[in-house]
Amino acid sequence: MPGVAWLAKYSLLRRQSQRVALLLCCFILLTLAIESQSFSQQKGSQRREQEGLTAPLGDRVVDVLRFDTDLIAVDVRVTDRDGRSVRNLRPQDFKLFEDGSERPISFFNIERKDGEQQPVAVVFALDISGSMSVNEMERLRAAMGVFSSWWAKRPSAFAVMSFGMNVRVLQNFTSDLSKFDHAFARLADEPGGLSTHTYDAVDDAIRMLNRKTPRARDHKLMKRAVVVVTDGFPVGDTVAPQTVIERANAAEVSIYTITLPSFSRAIAGVALAPLPTPLDVSGLVEQTGGVAAYATDEELAPLMRALTAEVTSSYVLAFYPTDEKRRDGQFHSIRVEAPAGLSTRQSRPGYQGNLH
Repeated sequence: MPGVAWLAKYSLLRRQSQRVALLLCCFILLTLAIESQSFSQQKGSQRREQEGLTAPLGDRVVDVLRFDTDLIAVDVRVTDRDGRSVRNLRPQDFKLFEDGSERPISFFNIERKDGEQQPVAVVFALDISGSMSVNEMERLRAAMGVFSSWWAKRPSAFAVMSFGMNVRVLQNFTSDLSKFDHAFARLADEPGGLSTHTYDAVDDAIRMLNRKTPRARDHKLMKRAVVVVTDGFPVGDTVAPQTVIERANAAEVSIYTITLPSFSRAIAGVALAPLPTPLDVSGLVEQTGGVAAYATDEELAPLMRALTAEVTSSYVLAFYPTDEKRRDGQFHSIRVEAPAGLSTRQSRPGYQGNLH
């Protein structure tokens, strides 16, 4: 029976070899999985470092080179009980909620007085309709020197458009301040008309910002804004206010308004405050995180100085949504809370999930 014994021994050795081979394969697969995960994490870390996306540590303010498509950012303006901007808050002072659930704040930024200036891209939309007086336009042109001195101190780009019956671009985006005054000089030759297409002008300005300005410059998120100078009475628009608000939110553009008193004061009386205008009640400013200013004095320069400070007074908070929400095509709300006693105004109420 030696053949039978040999066969039994051979079968035993074969089973042991198979177990060893199986264990070896499992070990190799486990090692490859660990190395793959480590490599993926390393590449993800390198990608974020290359993009300037570094998580905040303590009170350090994060520089943002550019945002990838997964990151959701929101500008937040914080004011005290007297309406003054609050600029000394830290990341841990805020709470951010997505669809009612608190989310970790991945990135945080605020311009500091002793730090680098935040880059800004601004479109000025100037009302030249028949209700705007020549005197008001001259005062406005003189006061715009305040903006010029402000731009000289920071990386910025501006464009100028006029609107009345038609919307016209007087100056495409430029950093050359000499072109700003030249654009104002052209206002006198622009036809106004009886209509005031304010929402159409803001809609065009948002498209300009979306097409021609980046989301970041010089390692910092670029503030994108539209400054509307008007009497506050839109007439004849083809685009609805809510549509403009939605497009501003999607493009992360804030709308600021300077309301001149040519029409509203005539109704209310010189001694009274200007009446609320249709532009005021549309929600265009409040729902895009901007500020409404009212020119009730002959001197516009103080108003301009206050507005320039407001443009860069907001905080930038950002987070990563889940993969499911990011791609479901649904609208998801964003809510930001500041410490008790402070009020917040967001640049947008939420974001739209991208099906692609």
